Amino acid sequence: MNSPESAQVDTQSHATALGYMISAGVWMVIGTFAGITAGIELIAPDLLGNIAWLVFGRLRAMHTTIVMFGFAVTMLIGAAFYIVPRLVRVPLFSEKLGMASLFVWNGSLLAGVVALSLGYTQSREYAEMFYPSDIGVVVAFVLMLWNLIVTVMRRKEPVLYVSVWYFVGGLMLSAATYIIGNCMWAGWKGAIFGMPDAVIHWFYGHNVLGLLMTPLAVAAAYYVIPRAAKAPLYSHTLSQIGFWSILIMYTHIGTHHLLQAPAPTWLKLISVVDSIAMTIPVATVLVNLWMTAQGRIGKLTQNPAARFVFVGTIMYLVVCIQGPFQSLPIVQRITHFTHWIPAHAHLAVVGFVGMIGWGTCYFILPEMTGRPIHSKRLANLHYWLMFMGVVSMMVVLTISGLIQGHAWYHGEGVYRVLPSTFLYNVMRVMAGAMIVVSSWIGLYNLLRSIPQAGGARASAGEVAS
Repeated sequence: MNSPESAQVDTQSHATALGYMISAGVWMVIGTFAGITAGIELIAPDLLGNIAWLVFGRLRAMHTTIVMFGFAVTMLIGAAFYIVPRLVRVPLFSEKLGMASLFVWNGSLLAGVVALSLGYTQSREYAEMFYPSDIGVVVAFVLMLWNLIVTVMRRKEPVLYVSVWYFVGGLMLSAATYIIGNCMWAGWKGAIFGMPDAVIHWFYGHNVLGLLMTPLAVAAAYYVIPRAAKAPLYSHTLSQIGFWSILIMYTHIGTHHLLQAPAPTWLKLISVVDSIAMTIPVATVLVNLWMTAQGRIGKLTQNPAARFVFVGTIMYLVVCIQGPFQSLPIVQRITHFTHWIPAHAHLAVVGFVGMIGWGTCYFILPEMTGRPIHSKRLANLHYWLMFMGVVSMMVVLTISGLIQGHAWYHGEGVYRVLPSTFLYNVMRVMAGAMIVVSSWIGLYNLLRSIPQAGGARASAGEVAS
């Protein structure tokens, strides 16, 4: 089956998918508020009077955890609970089990974020949540996987479309990666000792993007773009090459975060080589999607939902050019520990994954509710604010990072560079404000669309005012 177009299933309820997507919209509002508050503290450190749970160190961990897990991952898991049953031509195995996984997932994230605000943290990048939350996240992953795997096992469609591979495979690999990366066998400590801990940590830290967010986003794009373009997928073979090559190559690249640390040289070499080799799975995905859309770009750009997704794939290209480039030791001498890194991270999580997440949400909502999305105008405004916010933040932080890196490389102290980056931090907050407003618009549009269920079914991906 080279296209998801023909996959049709008559389902009565999509409570699980809708629940995850609504949760993602709420988490995005909270996460962007934490982010912009942290950004304001960089330009006005005394503004909030040193309130403990609003200091930068706690807000930053809350912001990254909420936006990555609460928004990006949650939105795409919601999409998976709708798309996978549709592609295999059977209803979701259990909506009750799906809602149970949502309850455990949200409860674990909420407990983790509250704990972070109170200062309880494992102090590890992207693995800050404390042990009880880690247990809850793994339990939620297991419940999600069981629901999706049993659904696939009951399928009426003999050929598994590539989106099913990415959705199920990404969640399966991420459950294992989460246990390893959070050193869950070490209990409340959440870490071991020395360089082994650093290697394990960055095995996890990079694979949060590469084996969780990236497969979910690519799976969604493989569903939306052929349907929006009304064309079969260009190559099923290419899609399989992309799936297996990302599994083989991405798992080894985390150590490129430790090139300036005493990690084994052979491991550093493998990480740099595989970082560059990541151009293979990225190229197969993008060539496949863009060739599918060849000659039909107008249809994609006229559909606000598909435009979100298509632009997300372009941002994926930029992210995956930056990644191999900044893995090179000669580049890291300048970029490491600077604003260049959060520029890259924002483009990856909010630009690539976030844009595809919102676009997929807008695309499948009419299919689930039976009516067009609440407002095409709001969807367009949401797109432009989010797009301009992400691009502006990436450009501003990249410039600021290069200023920092070159100054430090030539011996300047950190405090002497701060005046040079002040204006860029102001512009960072302005860019963040656009993303904050876009998140409110997206949540409002999503909530206003859901009560319209029950009417005549909308055409696939229809977005109307």
